[in-house]
Amino acid sequence: MTLSTPHAAAVSPLLLGRPLSLADLEDVARRGRPVAICAEARERAAASRRAIDAIAAAGDAAPAVYGINTGFGALAETRIADHEIRALQRNLVRSHACGVGPDLGDAEVRAMIVLRAQVIALGHSGVRTEVLDLLAELLNRGVCPRIPAQGSVGASGDLAPLAHLALTLIGEGEARFEGQLMPSAVALGKAGLAPIELAAKEGLALINGTQYMTALGALALRDAAALCTAADVAGAVSLEALMGSKRPFDERLMRVRPHPGQATTAGNLRALLAGSEIMQSHADCPRVQDAYSLRCMPQVHGATRDAIAWAAEVLTREVNSVTDNPTVFLGTGGEGGGGGEGGAELISGGNFHGQPVALALDLAAMAAAELANISERRVEQLVNPALSTGLTPFLAPRSGLHSGFMIAQVASASLVSENKVLCHPASVDSIPSSAGREDHVSMGSISARKLAQVIENVRSSLAIELITAAQGVDQRRPLRPSAGVAAAHAAVRRVVPELAEDRPLYRDIAAAAELIRAGALIAAVEEAVGPLN
Repeated sequence: MTLSTPHAAAVSPLLLGRPLSLADLEDVARRGRPVAICAEARERAAASRRAIDAIAAAGDAAPAVYGINTGFGALAETRIADHEIRALQRNLVRSHACGVGPDLGDAEVRAMIVLRAQVIALGHSGVRTEVLDLLAELLNRGVCPRIPAQGSVGASGDLAPLAHLALTLIGEGEARFEGQLMPSAVALGKAGLAPIELAAKEGLALINGTQYMTALGALALRDAAALCTAADVAGAVSLEALMGSKRPFDERLMRVRPHPGQATTAGNLRALLAGSEIMQSHADCPRVQDAYSLRCMPQVHGATRDAIAWAAEVLTREVNSVTDNPTVFLGTGGEGGGGGEGGAELISGGNFHGQPVALALDLAAMAAAELANISERRVEQLVNPALSTGLTPFLAPRSGLHSGFMIAQVASASLVSENKVLCHPASVDSIPSSAGREDHVSMGSISARKLAQVIENVRSSLAIELITAAQGVDQRRPLRPSAGVAAAHAAVRRVVPELAEDRPLYRDIAAAAELIRAGALIAAVEEAVGPLN
């Protein structure tokens, strides 16, 4: 993915060093938007670098400053000689590249690069602008470091994953270029780039931070927000197939319990269900109330929306935070952990600790999982003949001869059960590391990985509901659903034909999941009813 991609050529670069949104991050990571370093960020980075250079220029006469002329972690009291400072940074990157497990996808790696560059561009890292420019060019020219997914405990930063990123900058490790995995030095050369030799503090500044967990978490939260709306759509199709009522979504009910997510979901459902012929047909039926999985969609989907929105606020702050250590403050005077140009002060602290992100992502996983939990119950309503008046058992064309959607519900139940395991919070665990110096860690990287898997499971569960509910709407003919549900039904039918006899459903589930992932489902509905929230 390079600047020559159609998307990249059509938009202005994203300026790093200025406030970024999660949407900005996704745009670069997934759609190849180019980046550039804003002028004020260059000035900040250069000024903070001069402070580091002043310490380095003092050589062995300089005071001990963590990360510049000392060892790391439990070896922080070990003084490093002036002539070994560059080797210290190189060795740090090499020794910390201990990642294991499957490789991250390109989008996740690109998000990490954006975030690492953003931290440096904020001007408190003491890293040369040459390093900042190389990070930007990895993105713009499509060089994607190979980063294994496992190995971080989420404090002292995401050390192992970020070390693999830094390896590519020094021409070591592996990277993908034009779809091929190759040695990083080769990938850089093919892209017209050259590796860089790290100077004082730069290795530490590249690996100390929360960019792995924040990158994965931010992209997963973008997906989660979209799934909230997809859940509203799928639920509306199920409601029509089950001949449910829209009365529980009345705006007056929402006003007297004013949770914003609840109101948003109810508003979406009212728009989706307006003008339904199916609903008019049973206006005088004896049923008093629908099952909770139908009636309580605003309360359940809405609570998920609110939790996801809070987590997104946390990660937006993190995207625009300085998370390495030590941190350079210019012109502050006072006493500090090392002197520098212009009265600069270097302060060692703990901004690399991932606890704020870990807690937010653990909550997001629980919240997102509820979308699948309630969706599976709606599928049960659709396939269970004791619950679905007027629909065939399991929505089969000929019950007995055909099993219909019997095992589709089982598959959804399996995903829901798996999510229950994945929703155990990683952030409640901690294993001391670095000889006890790092005695409390966040496990935020695990929170992020779990959330990403939960999101995949939720998407598949909603896909199962969509194809099942579409079959239910088919069985209500000649009655017609609302315009919104009709648009959703038509979008499903473009990729999944009506079930006329048993067939393997895995392809249908995958096609419906892609309809959700690509945004085509929501786009089709919005064309019919206007924007959803």
